[in-house]
Amino acid sequence: MHSITTYSNGTHRSEVIHLWEKVFGYETAHNTPSVAIDKKLETKDDLFFVATFEEKVIGTMLAGYDGHRGWLYSVEVDHSNRMKGVGTALVRHAEQALAGRGCMKINLQIMSDNESVCGFYKSLGYTPEKRVSMGKRIPENIPCD
Repeated sequence: MHSITTYSNGTHRSEVIHLWEKVFGYETAHNTPSVAIDKKLETKDDLFFVATFEEKVIGTMLAGYDGHRGWLYSVEVDHSNRMKGVGTALVRHAEQALAGRGCMKINLQIMSDNESVCGFYKSLGYTPEKRVSMGKRIPENIPCD
């Protein structure tokens, strides 16, 4: 059986980096796993969770809360552990953490053509909304390789 715990940099870092590189295949500097982890840890919000099985990281979940809305990010389960309830457990864990802080609504973003992930979130009660997602990179805050 898997367990969900708060991320510990000394214990989980290398395994999370390996998982994200394997599954997400990041190609831009602002998404480099080590940078993303360091930036998340700077927030000191304890909303970074890992799923483990036999002391190995098998899934991750980052959540955020700005006092108005909650967000889910970097939800990932290792391919060999999918369809076993790990992703659902991570989402539910983050939902409880956000609700405990007073969060009234949780948002997330996924690629519009990723039908399996859309189906996963729909099964958990999330619905598509009429919104346009926009972004802007701040180059001076993105480390160069």
